[in-house]
Amino acid sequence: MGTEMLREFAPPPRAAEFSELVKKRVEEVKNSGGTRETVTVDRNDQQLHVEVVDLPLDGLFFNPGTHRIRAQRGHDPALNDALDRDPWSAESQDYLKFLLQAEPANPNRRDTDFDKLKDDLQQFGQNDPGLVTHHGILVNGNTRAAALREIGAQSMRVGVLPESFTWADINAVELSLQLRTDRRRPYSYINRLLAMEEQAALGWKPEAIAKEFRTLVKVYHQERWILSTIRELIDRSKSGGGVALRLIDFEDDQEKLKELQRLYVKLETVDRDQAEVLKEWRLAAILLGFSKTDVRHIDEDFLKDDHLGKALPPNLSVDTAGLQQEAVSVPGLGVAVPAASSAVSAARALNDKIVRAKAAARGTDSELLPDAEKSDAQDLFDEAKKAFDTAIEAAGRSARLRKRRQLAPARLAEACADIDQCVVDLVQARASRSLDEEAFDDAVLKLRDSLRKLAQQAGRGLPDPGDGVSWLLAAAAAEGS
Repeated sequence: MGTEMLREFAPPPRAAEFSELVKKRVEEVKNSGGTRETVTVDRNDQQLHVEVVDLPLDGLFFNPGTHRIRAQRGHDPALNDALDRDPWSAESQDYLKFLLQAEPANPNRRDTDFDKLKDDLQQFGQNDPGLVTHHGILVNGNTRAAALREIGAQSMRVGVLPESFTWADINAVELSLQLRTDRRRPYSYINRLLAMEEQAALGWKPEAIAKEFRTLVKVYHQERWILSTIRELIDRSKSGGGVALRLIDFEDDQEKLKELQRLYVKLETVDRDQAEVLKEWRLAAILLGFSKTDVRHIDEDFLKDDHLGKALPPNLSVDTAGLQQEAVSVPGLGVAVPAASSAVSAARALNDKIVRAKAAARGTDSELLPDAEKSDAQDLFDEAKKAFDTAIEAAGRSARLRKRRQLAPARLAEACADIDQCVVDLVQARASRSLDEEAFDDAVLKLRDSLRKLAQQAGRGLPDPGDGVSWLLAAAAAEGS
């Protein structure tokens, strides 16, 4: 993957001819004597001011390496392969234009933000210049160029990068411009993850990448964990029929994946197996399309109460017998790595069924499979969703019951904390001779009434009360007598 991201593209057709046109336009601007417009770009922490010129739109090329649509390129595998073979062909450039106009999570739908941009350009014209190489490849402004072409514009204002810029420089400039806080249309979530991965492949340190993306180092590590998990799921979704999930299938799952990572990190240092099982089950729930609040129910109590085991139908239940594997020895080190437990293996086996079913039933390549296989995959997917729905609903009821059970003790604990603080306040008030004794006496009487009510309710239906309730009942009885 890293070598693909660092690919050097050959110059487009008529590159030398277009470069001459660019040089003439730049020279004309420099010799015009009027106010010159420039664009500031960052190169190796140095600011560079490049001239802005007007260039014909039909001579500009969409950037095949742009981070904006990197995850979406796999939407149509055939067109993506053609794009790899010849990024400058009319077919490839049309595919890039299509993706620039599409919703990140579902390229089959047109992005409303693109239409807003088009309307803005139609009404007010181009405010900010784009950025191109000397060969006319768009580095910044790909989406604007697509919108300008739709409204029939003939030219576009662009800053021109020096001829010495390499593809590594081009990628770095695009990132620095798009990650500024004033960006108009931010990268989609997955493309942001891919851009971070690319910077890491270039040898950037986590601290430098976090700074570039205006985030924290711990968030950078979280994003890398999430992308690695997504890639692993995509690999596991592959089956003999040649279908698999795509990166864009996870565009809408940002918050659910972040919550999963936080839960996993919290649990893995205490119980690695528990962390792995809950990771698999939460990923399965995400694949099945459950909401963030539903996925949250898949926690330690969900596992302890075996809600999922009770809800799974026979064809989805995994026989744990024989799933415990032998420890794996590491060649040359003379040590063995413990194998996954049967519970973890069972959770992975269940999730493998679900991830492959989703790829077969919902993937864009599903036409490669016979109708019977697609139908079977959809049936399994629906059964899994029904089982998870039942389990999550049961977990929700249990959580609400636990909350009701814990509510009274929690409120009493808060009241105790307030009384403890009251003791401190009372001592300080007496020391400063500022205590309002009448108000304090009234408050104590209210406390007495409240304790009486609490004793009445606590004594009902408890044939064998504990020490605390026994004391409360005795105190109330003594006070009443």
